[in-house]
Amino acid sequence: MSTGQIAALEQYHRDEVLDCTRCPLSEARTQVVPGNGDPHADLMFVGEAPGYHEDRQGLPFVGAAGQLLDQLLGGIDLSRDDVFVANVLKCRPPGNRDPLPAEIRSCEAHLFRQVSLIRPRVVCTLGNFATKLLSGRPDGITRVHGRELPIRLGELPVLLYPLFHPAAVLRAGALRSALEADFARIPSLLAADPGAPAPASPRLEEPTPAEPAPVAAGGPTQLGLF
Repeated sequence: MSTGQIAALEQYHRDEVLDCTRCPLSEARTQVVPGNGDPHADLMFVGEAPGYHEDRQGLPFVGAAGQLLDQLLGGIDLSRDDVFVANVLKCRPPGNRDPLPAEIRSCEAHLFRQVSLIRPRVVCTLGNFATKLLSGRPDGITRVHGRELPIRLGELPVLLYPLFHPAAVLRAGALRSALEADFARIPSLLAADPGAPAPASPRLEEPTPAEPAPVAAGGPTQLGLF
């Protein structure tokens, strides 16, 4: 990424993300959490939404799940300075509840714009929400974790690599060995020839920001971390 591209990411965060009011989450947040790390990283992690500590500090993955993420990165000789970490939502849902479909629709344009500016080669989705959003597929994380998928996000060819969310591992310790094994494959994925671009899916194109649609009767679909 050129100096101009780095400046473009910083400007996007400053002009479009930090004061965003596209959905009602803006009314209760302490801070927006746009994401942080290397703005020209080859490796990007995308989680679900900020939690309590992230909302207070304005940084992603700073609680217990973040500490586990740091440990896993250290296990493959990387640190936060080498990657970019973000979430689908940039504001904390009240009580850390699941994101609502309308909130995802309102906020996803920020994530797609970040991807287009950072231009990572590998995007690791953490948990169900990010995996289903970026893959455009209904398969849950328990089924697809550790299975790389060549896709295009807008015009950018990337390798999507779904992983269990660190918070899920903290709740169900038996998942840790699977997450560690999946993490161990990341260096080889980064070193691999990206190959030919995969066919684009309409769901994977960078969306145009729009007004949030109302939630269907019966409440939101609960995706969970698994």
